[in-house]
Amino acid sequence: MSDPRGFTGWIDDRVMAIFAPQPIVRLEVIRILASLAIVGFMLARIIHADDWLSTDSFRVPAKPDDWRQPASFSGLPLGLAWTVAITLGVAGLATAAGAFTRIASGVFFVLLTYVALADRLSAFTVSKIGPVIALVLFLTPSGSRWSVDAWRRKRRDPSYQPPELVSGGCVRFFQVMLPVFYCSSGLRKAVGDWLPGRATYSPYVLWTNLHDSYQTPVSWFLANHLPAFSWTVMQLVTLAFEVFAPIWFALRWTRPYATGWALAMHLMIGLMFGPVIWFALLMIALLAGSYLPETWLRRALR
Repeated sequence: MSDPRGFTGWIDDRVMAIFAPQPIVRLEVIRILASLAIVGFMLARIIHADDWLSTDSFRVPAKPDDWRQPASFSGLPLGLAWTVAITLGVAGLATAAGAFTRIASGVFFVLLTYVALADRLSAFTVSKIGPVIALVLFLTPSGSRWSVDAWRRKRRDPSYQPPELVSGGCVRFFQVMLPVFYCSSGLRKAVGDWLPGRATYSPYVLWTNLHDSYQTPVSWFLANHLPAFSWTVMQLVTLAFEVFAPIWFALRWTRPYATGWALAMHLMIGLMFGPVIWFALLMIALLAGSYLPETWLRRALR
């Protein structure tokens, strides 16, 4: 028997599925792993707070008419610079542990935003998306499960049962952000030198990326042993994956393959590009929390 609601009913079901409650385990995995990856990236800056944020460091001259410098801050006194840097690290670790999560994630967001704007020269992808992730963790009930906060509440009230589900938007944000991130990256590559047919196209642009200061033993070995055409193939496959990422992740039957490719891609990025490992780990954290099977995530946290 056909559905009496017809196509309209099918659309309604799809919309309801999008906004339906999601397993809180996804949000908590992102809270733990993403916060640790961001702190790991920031650690190299935190231990040099005097050269990073203080009046003793080099400051980019203020250029209020330059869109690439949305804000300009003077250097902090040396003691305050160390205080800000250490507080940033502590807030990130507290967010990962789920200790006073709402306060910790709020402080984490504010300080990540400040340091990204205060030192434009060292701003990297992690610096730019880190504040967004911290803000989402602050606005959602992250830390309600698998956290110090949940443990403390359970001690006060033994009958307390942590939630199993969370409002759909808390998880859907990350599930939408990732394909949009990939698509925008792919489009920029396409208008640059990655797309065949363009005057600027280079079939070996991916291979050339292996020879800069980020080179690792893994990238050195692969650059010298893989056939030249393999880098062109990987370049084109990566471009196709990124440009059409919204489709790959939206369709149920392609989503597992897209997730697997993305995880493998970031694993290789982490192995082949030295300091970029923290970006790779951050993206792996977001992918794991957003798309890996719920049973896998529960088993990992257990």
